[in-house]
Amino acid sequence: MITKNKESVNVYSSFFYFLSCILVIALVAKNQSLLIAVAAVMILKLFFDGTKLMALIQTKGIHWGVTIITIAILIPIATGQIGFKDLYEAFKTPVGWVALASGIAVAILSARGIKLMGTDPQVTVALVMGTILGVVFLKGVAAGPVIASGITYVIMQGLSYFIK
Repeated sequence: MITKNKESVNVYSSFFYFLSCILVIALVAKNQSLLIAVAAVMILKLFFDGTKLMALIQTKGIHWGVTIITIAILIPIATGQIGFKDLYEAFKTPVGWVALASGIAVAILSARGIKLMGTDPQVTVALVMGTILGVVFLKGVAAGPVIASGITYVIMQGLSYFIK
């Protein structure tokens, strides 16, 4: 029993130390989104560890996030800030066509990325660290792990043709 308790303490110490480091980085970088996310995960771990809630958030969280982002994107349509005229005008410019193509590419990459994250969990650790570094040091936005995973998928598929 004593060994099991020591292992439990080590697991909690490890997670707490890792998340605390990310919390300090978020504070130094003054990144409110990362700060809230780390605090939420720490609270979930402390109070809901081993429950179905954490597993549910882990498996469905990305889909919920995409839904919330989609709602935010659709709000200007609902408020009348964007209409059919704006859509028509967008297609008159090269930027509009590039944006359309980019939107399609990101949707495809994200779909492949979610699949890669599900089949290769170790890639998630590198993606999370890359996202944290990009947010903190390059003033990026933490919307990139799914897209980054998709880009990783495309690159790895391309490399698989050369490395067999």
